Amino acid sequence: MNTRLNILFCYFLLVSVCSAESDVIKISQAQIFNLGIKVGKLKPVNKIPLLYAPAKVTVPPANEYLISASQAGLISKLNVAIGDQVKQGQVLAHIKSPELLALQRQFLKASSDRRLGKAGFERDKKLLNEGVISDRRWQETRARYLGFVSEVNEARQLLEIAGLSKSDLKQLGKTHKLTSQLNVRAPISGVILDRLVVAGERIDMLAPIYRIANMETLWLEIHVPQEQVGDLRIGDKVQINNSPITAQISLLGQSVNPDNQTVLARAVIDGEKPNVRVGQTVTTQIIQTSASSGFKVPNAGIAQYEGDYHIFIRNAEGFSVKDITILGKESTYSIIGGDLTGQEKIAIRGGVALKANWLGLGSDENSGGHSHGGH
Repeated sequence: MNTRLNILFCYFLLVSVCSAESDVIKISQAQIFNLGIKVGKLKPVNKIPLLYAPAKVTVPPANEYLISASQAGLISKLNVAIGDQVKQGQVLAHIKSPELLALQRQFLKASSDRRLGKAGFERDKKLLNEGVISDRRWQETRARYLGFVSEVNEARQLLEIAGLSKSDLKQLGKTHKLTSQLNVRAPISGVILDRLVVAGERIDMLAPIYRIANMETLWLEIHVPQEQVGDLRIGDKVQINNSPITAQISLLGQSVNPDNQTVLARAVIDGEKPNVRVGQTVTTQIIQTSASSGFKVPNAGIAQYEGDYHIFIRNAEGFSVKDITILGKESTYSIIGGDLTGQEKIAIRGGVALKANWLGLGSDENSGGHSHGGH
């Protein structure tokens, strides 16, 4: 019987032009058994697999920082390495910086000038109230004092930018003790992604030292073929292959990459992310939830003819041929839609033999006949 079926199949492949003259295939139970046709129920599903696409794991720009040197100097110590978890405010590196000494001297001088200016300000304010000095002299004293205040604020901000904390500034104001050591602190809690210097290296102002990222939110940047991007919607589910990790599409790009003719789709990864790493390339499957149910059917039960797809529904005479629409495809099954109730029993194996019979490529003896008697 296997030889007979193979001959039937080969004959079907050799015939290039054939037309179906009936949508009913008359076939007995014995012939169904002999041809290896298996019948099963339709399985309703509402999640449609749309396509597979490569993706890259990335960090949202707002969650990634490049830590640079605020002053030129010599890297004296590095406290953390790539992959280390760090907390906001943690000291990551130490820099010996002569420029830091100049900023501290500027701050101390401005603080001293402000104190002297404040004494003159308070004195002239009292003299003005007593009518001893003119209003013009008071305005000059007040303007001079406000200038000293501005200079202190500027010097303080420069030191804060350089990396001194509020407690460091307070200590400097009390002790007047200068230091050339600049502490580089973490701006956020996160993971060190890259180290860009070595201890003992002399660096310029704004030279990059570390790259750090907050990993609480990760994205998938998916490269979707431009001819398929129209099938996608915001909110579609993304499944990483061989992983329980899922994501949800949050953006569909508006431009096409000229190098590979793909459109960028961005998805936000859900929940915990134990098995993905920033920069990792993964294969993803995009799955769409449909308001109307489709049906999961083995590919062996689907026949294609003249660009259309069909399934074979069991009835009292044998099978009837039903037009369907392919909503999504997997390696061994497809998701179909059409005028179906879900109660139908269909051929889930042996579609090739039924198609050959339907197109009149088999004999009545071996394959059953059409409702009109066959060719």
